[in-house]
Amino acid sequence: LTVSAWDGGGLPSASNAAITVNILQTVLVPAIFERSRYSFSVPEDAPEDSVIGTVKAREPPNSLEVVSYRICSGDPHGKFSIDPQFGIIHTKKQLDHETQPVVVLTVQSQLGNSPVYSSTQVNISVTDINDNAPVFPTKSDKVTISHTQPPGTAVYIAHAEDKDSGLNGAIKYSIASKESDAFSIDPSLGVVNLTRTVFAEKQQEYTLHIAAEDCGSPPLTSLLMCKYFTVADINDNSPSFVSSPISYVMEDVDVGFLVHHIIAKDPDEGRNGQLTYHILSGNENKAFVLDKITGLLTTAQFLDREVQERYSLTVIALDDGSPALSATQVLTIVVLDVNDETPVFLKQLYETAVHENRDPGEFVIRVEAVDQDEGLNSLLQYEILPGAGYEKFKMNSDSGELVTAASLDRETQEVFSIKDREDISNFTLVIECHDLGSPSRTSTAQLYLTVLDENDHSPLFAKTQYQISVTEDLEEGSAILDLSASDEDAGLNGEVMYSLIDGTYGAFAIDSVTGSIITTKALDRETKSQYTFRAVASDCSTHFPRSTTVSVVVHIDDVNDNDPIFLENPIRVFLPAETAVNETVATVRAEDVDLGSNGAIVFNLMMAETVFQIDVKTGDIILREPLDSKDFSTQLVVTASDQGIAPRTATAMVIIFTEEQEEVISFSHSLYEASVPENSAAGGH
Repeated sequence: LTVSAWDGGGLPSASNAAITVNILQTVLVPAIFERSRYSFSVPEDAPEDSVIGTVKAREPPNSLEVVSYRICSGDPHGKFSIDPQFGIIHTKKQLDHETQPVVVLTVQSQLGNSPVYSSTQVNISVTDINDNAPVFPTKSDKVTISHTQPPGTAVYIAHAEDKDSGLNGAIKYSIASKESDAFSIDPSLGVVNLTRTVFAEKQQEYTLHIAAEDCGSPPLTSLLMCKYFTVADINDNSPSFVSSPISYVMEDVDVGFLVHHIIAKDPDEGRNGQLTYHILSGNENKAFVLDKITGLLTTAQFLDREVQERYSLTVIALDDGSPALSATQVLTIVVLDVNDETPVFLKQLYETAVHENRDPGEFVIRVEAVDQDEGLNSLLQYEILPGAGYEKFKMNSDSGELVTAASLDRETQEVFSIKDREDISNFTLVIECHDLGSPSRTSTAQLYLTVLDENDHSPLFAKTQYQISVTEDLEEGSAILDLSASDEDAGLNGEVMYSLIDGTYGAFAIDSVTGSIITTKALDRETKSQYTFRAVASDCSTHFPRSTTVSVVVHIDDVNDNDPIFLENPIRVFLPAETAVNETVATVRAEDVDLGSNGAIVFNLMMAETVFQIDVKTGDIILREPLDSKDFSTQLVVTASDQGIAPRTATAMVIIFTEEQEEVISFSHSLYEASVPENSAAGGH
């Protein structure tokens, strides 16, 4: 177990006690003290082996064992003993109340050789006896007094100490023997006072014997011899300052300006009251000069409040006595401000940005300037001086906060700068800062403000509609048109990408970056002569991109890429033998899907013929000579040619015979066989 102890005042013991409890197998009962605490007293002059008191422990019923006693703690110096058989406590050494006024012993009782025991506390008060006389710190002393000191002046304090307590230590003072009635003493305090004025010319030395007596029985006494010397005037008064410990001076005063008049008084006479003045500390930079006789303090150099606004000078006033007495004063000199500092902006160039299209009142920036002056001289006001674009902003004159006064449009006005015009998008506004001094001092700074872009513009094509004509023989991948769209926004908001919508039938594609439209397959006017679709220009904004569409019409111009085709081939004509000359006996017809001259067909006979003639435009075959027999037959090869730059021609067979003559036409083979590889290209032979 760990046991802690507290006294009645709540203070704990310096250390704890460790208690070990052994648990025995059989129940053993100790001898129990009649009381848990005993209190005795003994005078400190009791001789050795004096009886202090007796403690008693009772053995258990029917016990035949003898009780023994011992002191187990509280007597480290062995000043006490206890009779082990009867419990009588004796003094063993000389006691001293002044060294130890209270002793607390712990006494244990043991029953025979039993391992268990009980304990009790014994409090012994060592009572004081008057065995110490009062003691002065010195046996004699000397005092100098002045003839100017009035009656009632305290000229000495006698002090003695007595180690005893109570009345034995209470001291009374008295004058045991005196040569004059000029002195009295306070019996309780020991203060020696003058009862009248002493004159040096009558008696220069007085001897007093001061007695210090305690209140014991019998009382003990000590004596102090004190000699007093009178002088006409002694330097017994220190100087004292009467001038103010604080002074004020403007920072712009000239060198030699009177700052303060230092004044001290000394009631002593003659040289004892003559004073000189000196600066002990605080004037390390030698800003001031002090006249040691007059006490006039003047400036020795120009002052600057912004460098040092307060000086603390330790000034000493020293009399001319021996030894000299002095007094010190801390003189505070406050340097007052004049408006000699110009406000300085923390930056000469401020740069910031603000979003366009925001409501008026949008915070832009806070500019700040500092002024080393104080008071009104350091209070600052801000404003924007008139200039291009200045009306779009508003300045808080006290805080320096700049806000918008109108909604800004980056595309109209991109940059405002606060100093001089740079280009059409840059403006100069001058921010002025002035203090409230008189006269006021000002400075300016430049603000470079960029209006940040918002995606408020859609891309715009150069035209509202695009039309273009291309020939049908363009190769795949040919560029036919370059679209261009512009976006007044900046960054991704102004970066344009292109795409196509609506059906292009797989014939066209657009480069998403350049806007170039290219063919993606071969064109054929005869299949589709015109394409109409829309191109889209989209910006690259990551939030709500904007786009514009434009119509694109592509006309396919014809090239001579088709042969004439006869509507019938071969043509069989049955002609009566009596057919008249100049009569049309047959008409060949052909078509060409090309346009214009590329599709205009003219007919001709491949071989010169006198019997028949063909009309080049209509294809009519006309009989020019009479038939020479009734079984007439012939074969005419007719060509159909278009009028293209590189004409294309087709041929047809016209078989003419009389009704009596019939030509048999037959295949040369009754079965034709051929093989074709898979994946063969169209038109392959």
